[in-house]
Amino acid sequence: MRTIYILWLRQIKRYLRSKPQTIGSLAQPVLFLVAFGFGFGPIFKKAGGGNYIDFIAPGIIAQGILFTAVFSGIQMIWDRQFGFLKETLVAPVSRFEIMLGRTIGGATIATFQGIIIFFLSLIIGFRPYNWALVPVSLFFMFLIAFVFTALGTAIASMMEDFQGFQLIINFLIMPLFFLSGALFPLNNTPWFIELFSRIDPLTYGVDGLRSTLINVSRFGLPMDIFILTGVSILFLSIGSYLFSKIQV
Repeated sequence: MRTIYILWLRQIKRYLRSKPQTIGSLAQPVLFLVAFGFGFGPIFKKAGGGNYIDFIAPGIIAQGILFTAVFSGIQMIWDRQFGFLKETLVAPVSRFEIMLGRTIGGATIATFQGIIIFFLSLIIGFRPYNWALVPVSLFFMFLIAFVFTALGTAIASMMEDFQGFQLIINFLIMPLFFLSGALFPLNNTPWFIELFSRIDPLTYGVDGLRSTLINVSRFGLPMDIFILTGVSILFLSIGSYLFSKIQV
């Protein structure tokens, strides 16, 4: 447990020191909220969809968490190239604990990003339908963050350079985001989009956030929690195995 805490604290300290990076990572979600929210808002309302900013805000919160969580794997590549990872790996602790500590730390940072985007969305005009359920939405933010931090760390365990990692992640992130229903309702979509959306774990994270923030759900909270928990265990297990194969 002490190892997990130390690695978690190290991730938090890195996050607090990287203020320009933190501010820059918020630019894209805010742009999406403003451009899509106000740009497509009138069209969405005329189509009978209601307030588009309320609809899109949970999806953009999930987007911010997704990007921050997955790209946390870059820190592992950075540590490997500059020798910091070797110091951690030779410590007399299990690699599962190291993997878990890094994942929890990255997930905590990604959750912070999601909270910041949530408050920014309030400034733009978003309003939760029930403030009492906001703590439950924080739980979903952490679940999303944990799932994709574990994924990013698992991928980084196989990579040795930044370029290869970024190529693979960019190939994965955009389909995960656009097919999750973050920007548009998934009702009455073509069968292939329906299929990929059900495979996409982010779909269940977005659905959970919408359920707790605007009382709109497609699968229901129990299903969302079950899928995200199962996928987080799967990714953590795969990541732990790949991490255990890293040579010092």
